[in-house]
Formats: sequence, C-alpha cells, structure tokens
Amino acid sequence: MAYLGLDLGTTGVKAALFAENGGLLAVGLSEYRLSFPRPEIVELEPEQYWLSAKEAICEAAKKAKIDPNSIRSVGITGQAETLVLLDAEGRPVRKAIVWLDNRADEESKILLEKFGADPLFRLSGQTDMLPCWPAPKILWVKRHEPEVFARTAKFLMVEDYIAWRLTGEFGTCRGLMPSSLYYQIGSGEYFQPMLDAIGISVAQLPKLFHPGEPLGVCRENDSILKAGTVVSIAPIDHVCGNLGSGCAENGIISETTGCTLALCATFERSVYDEKRRISTYLGFRKNSYALLPWAPTAGMLLKHFRDEFCDGMNFRQFDDAASQIAPGSEGLILLPHCAGAISPVCCPNARGVAFGITLAHKRAHWARAIMESVAYLLADNVAVLRETGCHVAELRSLGGGAKSRLWLQIKADVLNLPVTVTQCEEATALGAAILGAVAAGDFSDATCAAAKMVTPAWTVEPSSNAASYGEILEKYRQLNTLILPTFERKS
Repeated sequence: MAYLGLDLGTTGVKAALFAENGGLLAVGLSEYRLSFPRPEIVELEPEQYWLSAKEAICEAAKKAKIDPNSIRSVGITGQAETLVLLDAEGRPVRKAIVWLDNRADEESKILLEKFGADPLFRLSGQTDMLPCWPAPKILWVKRHEPEVFARTAKFLMVEDYIAWRLTGEFGTCRGLMPSSLYYQIGSGEYFQPMLDAIGISVAQLPKLFHPGEPLGVCRENDSILKAGTVVSIAPIDHVCGNLGSGCAENGIISETTGCTLALCATFERSVYDEKRRISTYLGFRKNSYALLPWAPTAGMLLKHFRDEFCDGMNFRQFDDAASQIAPGSEGLILLPHCAGAISPVCCPNARGVAFGITLAHKRAHWARAIMESVAYLLADNVAVLRETGCHVAELRSLGGGAKSRLWLQIKADVLNLPVTVTQCEEATALGAAILGAVAAGDFSDATCAAAKMVTPAWTVEPSSNAASYGEILEKYRQLNTLILPTFERKS
C-alpha cells in the first residue's frame, strides 16, 4: 500500500509516493511553461495541469516499481489563487489565470474601496487587497471578458480542477480559500456580500471540505489511478510542508529557505497579527489557523551571487569557504531586501544594502553575510510570531537551504533555537499524503498520522556563537529601522 501526495507548483507538478511509515518511495516531476503575453498577465491551459499531473504520477509509480492499484489515497496541495473557469459541461472557457497574474489592479482597488482594508483583513485574514487574489480576478473577467464570464458555470482553484478530473466532484479545501477574498475564515463559509460584488453565486463555487476529509473517490479516467481511490484536497503548500515536517506538536514551526523565505506556525485558536504584518490562513486540522510570514528574497540571493560573481562555484564550496569566516563576517552586514520587503516590515520598494564593507572582505565574507542576513530576517519574523502568542521552541527547516549544515548552524545560533531537518525532503507532498491517509480512514487525525509518518533526521543545536550573534542581530535591526524608510521617500 502507498499514499500519493500531489504538489501543484507554479512551474510543474510533483507526485510523491510514500510507504505506510512515511518513507519516500519515489518522486515524479512534470514541468510546464507559463504564458506571459504581457508583464502583468500569467496564464496556462488548464489541460496542461492535468497532463502534467498524470505524467508525474506515472513517473513516480514507475520509479517506485509499484502497482498503481496499491495506491490507497491521493492528497492534493500546491499554489493558491490560480483560477480555472469551466462551462456547464466541465470544459475550460479560457486559460487558467495563474496566481502570479496581476491584471486585476483596478478591480482590487474597486473592492478595497467598497469593503475597506480592516474589514477585509478581519474577514479573510489577508493584510491587503491585492490584484492576484481570485475575487478581483473574477471581477476583471466580468468587466473585460463578459462572454467568458457568462459561460462560466464553475470557478475553481487549480487543485479543485485536478480533483474534479479525478473524481467528477466539485470540491475544495477550506485551507485553500482565505486568499480568495470571498471566504470568511471565522464562519468557514463563503462571503455572500463579496460574491454579490463580483457577480457570482455559491452554486458556481466548489463544495467546502475540511483538511483530511474525503472529497470523493476516483472515477474511471485516463490516469493510472484506479476507480475507488480516495481523493482529498489539502491546504496550501506551506501548511502542508509544516505538517510534513512534523510540526503537529506545540512549539514547533517550519521555515522554508528556497528562492524565498517562508515560515508557518499553526494555532488551535483564531489568531490575527493586530499590526497587520502577517496574513492569517487555515491550518491542517479542522478549525485551526496558521500565520505565514514570508520574504521575497532568500536562497535566490545566494544563487544570484554565486552565478554572477563566483565563477561557477557550487553550494558545497560556498559552505566550505564561508565556514572559515568568523560569525559577523568581520563587520559586513547585508539587508537582503533585493526584491522588496514583505514581512515583518512591508516596504515593496526596498532594495538590498551592504553595510560595513572594507577591502579585507573577500568572496567568502559575502557568502557568509548572505546566509547571516537571511537568518536575521528569519529571527525578525519569529519575533513577530511570538508577539502573537506563538510558542517557538524548535524550527523544522525545509527547502534547498536545509542542505547546508553551515546555514542551519547560523540559523540555530542567531535564533538560539534547535533547528531540525527531517528524513523526507518532500515535506509538502508528504503533508498532502498524510491528509490523504486520514481521509482514507487509516488514521484518526493528522497528528497521529504525522507521528508515524514523519521522522527527524538530525538536529543542529545553538553553539557558543549564539551570544555574539545576539549583538549583531541588534545592529541589523538598527540598520533596518534607519534605512527602510528611505526607500519610501519621494524625490
């Protein structure tokens, strides 16, 4: 028996098969290329998501050398906010509008003026009305493509579309809905005034399910999955990664250092950051919540530095060189806001800053300073989570940054917390698979499933460098306080 986790990413679908104990059997990946007809428009044919999902599942089953009939359940997670519009026959009426799409700028302003920023925050948990959210996108279709709008019978997220192709049922997970801006995280139902404002009805939206509930079972279709296989839709990818890295216990939060930096902390109670620095989402348990602070630049900055200035050095060589440099990089401090700042301070116009440069600073100093800057940013976001009442005793580290022992040690020292890496590198897909296993009735809840299916690999404890990093972190914070406001000044 095996459990399947599907992760619908921005540029590809990943399918991962897991044994009953959570051991990774195999991973399949099928990529696609998004369409950018204009800078603010990002689209993809809905059929491509289905083709890639089937291809990834086939590849995973082939690598694992298992009979597809042995796949017990499917859990589906991934990107939020990508819209698929279907007619009454279930056919796409236009290309999918990808979450990156920002065409609905005017519509977002219309809705913001109508409802107000603070009421929308209380309603949805989202700190701002952005053009990438589904509500303004639907309003854009109504205003600019009225014939398409009139033909649309169902407005789905991409995960819902894949589930429909598998099961023939229109359903979604509440954990995908907060950033739609037409869902109330308090009541757990669609928000009728927003539906009225954008011109759609509840009947045009999928049925709402809690995480770990079965949406349905596979019908006969052209995938390798047998009819009767249980299908469940999971919350968004970061929440699934949180579960798949073993954060079901109190005091453990996840951090992902990929291209961007993302944290996830789950709560058993309704929680808001009253200063509106962090958005509220829903967790992997029924009626649970999650805070998801993030930053646009993390591993992307290290990769950029390597590619542009380091003559093809690999990341292991980076680690070796940077490990020879003392904590603090001999006074070199970086502000890593090269693509703007989001959390805990929102300053979209911010840019990266290097402070304290001397002629003694070599390439290795810069490499270590980049790693340290991400750790400082991580520490600032952990501090905000603690302000909201989050207990943080340990971090679970995901993403490419988790492969660097040095970077993990720097994070442990800067935060003065243990940082743990789990055996499975596909935590997001594992989180979805765990919820699929719960939906199949094999576990009573996600906590019990994670206890059996998630295995820590090793933990990095804070070292004697933690004390010196405390002083450097304060200097980093002083620099942010002084410099970030200058990016908002008008000449």
